[in-house]
Amino acid sequence: MNLTDLEKTVDLHDTSLTRRQFFRRNAMGLGSAALASLLPHDLMGAISGGKTGTSHFPARAKRVIYISLIGAPSQFETFDYKPHLKKEFRNDIKDFLVKSGQRLTGMTAKQSKFPVAPSFADFKQHGESGTWISDLLPYTGKMADDICLIKSMHTDAINHEPANQLMYTGSMVAGRASMGSWLSYGLGSLNQDLPTFCVLHAQHSSPYSNVQAISSRLWASTFLPGKHAGVNLRTQGDPVLYLKDAPGIDRKLRREMLDGLSALNQKTLENVGDPEIQTRIQQYEMAYRMQMSVPELTDMSEETEETYELYGPDSKKPGTFAYSALMARRLAERGVRFTQIFHRGWDQHGNLPRDIASQCKDVDQGAYALVQDLKRRGLLDDTLVIFGGEFGRTVYSQGNLTEKNYGRDHHPRAFSLWMAGAGVKGGMTYGDTDKYSFNITTPDQKVHVRDLHATILERCGMNQHKLTFKHQGLDFRLTGVEPARVVTDILDHSHMAKH
Repeated sequence: MNLTDLEKTVDLHDTSLTRRQFFRRNAMGLGSAALASLLPHDLMGAISGGKTGTSHFPARAKRVIYISLIGAPSQFETFDYKPHLKKEFRNDIKDFLVKSGQRLTGMTAKQSKFPVAPSFADFKQHGESGTWISDLLPYTGKMADDICLIKSMHTDAINHEPANQLMYTGSMVAGRASMGSWLSYGLGSLNQDLPTFCVLHAQHSSPYSNVQAISSRLWASTFLPGKHAGVNLRTQGDPVLYLKDAPGIDRKLRREMLDGLSALNQKTLENVGDPEIQTRIQQYEMAYRMQMSVPELTDMSEETEETYELYGPDSKKPGTFAYSALMARRLAERGVRFTQIFHRGWDQHGNLPRDIASQCKDVDQGAYALVQDLKRRGLLDDTLVIFGGEFGRTVYSQGNLTEKNYGRDHHPRAFSLWMAGAGVKGGMTYGDTDKYSFNITTPDQKVHVRDLHATILERCGMNQHKLTFKHQGLDFRLTGVEPARVVTDILDHSHMAKH
């Protein structure tokens, strides 16, 4: 069958309308025409789904790098210093929990006692800001004046899956578009040869870590056009699956095949009008260009020994966090809008001292090096870096408590993360918690997950209320319908401060 025969077959298929397609096509056509005659011309962008690649006001961040610590690291051993707890070792706080209305997971609900577990880690003050940071994160301590430490984060979810979905898609309910996809949709591409949203999965080094499963729901585009979904960059084998041509297929032949396929898809698009066909055409073209851009991206031979020393010896080992952090910098240089590094293994219900020390060592130098590398290259000014998990940990021990060993259960009411770059105030500690890191004691400085999303969008020049997508008759947005505020206190200047 030649191309002409294929085109005839496609035409025959496209013109064979189902009853549903007939009514949809004609109803939408008449309705759109009638509405177009009534509305001003400058409002028609919203009717057709709105524009992408345009910000609502000048952006401070051209790109975002999100370091996602899956499993929820304990704030007690990282950023929320509570030295007085050593005097409360083993104190049972069951009555306090009852009075506070604390939700318990099934893992600790049947415990008869809830003994206070002081942190085994020591803390020191760092930088001119005097920020308290755990000795488990010595490199992070070196950049205390570059980061804004938020100790007043809180969330709605107490278990991992809904908490991760809320953190990375804006909803505990499955089926929402991911944060990276929203930014890709809203901002458009800076590099036509690479995806706007890339995902890296960094390995954890401890064989004992309790590893939480994650799925592509956290980087899926869902109802947004498919081109905005996150693309996994692998560290073993081909960086992107199915990108290489099959044996015997050269670039010229591949180009001819794509041109023919594009012509067929274009005819179907004209006849059927399904926007996903346009996405398919664009993705085929992107894959063709990535055949050249991805090998260049992953060729680390141009990196200097000084750079490898900055990131540490693991940066030469594909799959490690340090390697992923270095790759994130290379993606930032090449204009990738959103890079997400997932590092799992932070779910320490037991043996916390052993496991969290290993986890911190995995990420500490690499995260520090990433911020410093961006800074010295002039990229930190317009790159937003975020580092944190999905919720916090309990002050009480889960299971057996000794002076040297303990675990911690989930805690949604208070946790910590840090942000850097793109006009976020460095050397700042925002918010505080009570003596048990149970409740936030600075009500005006509470930061819900939705507030974090609104702030990220604002740094990228996007108004949370205007970045919408119509799906199933509703105008969806990342921050949902519940209140969300831009945390202007941590920003050097915000276009949303007056709103």
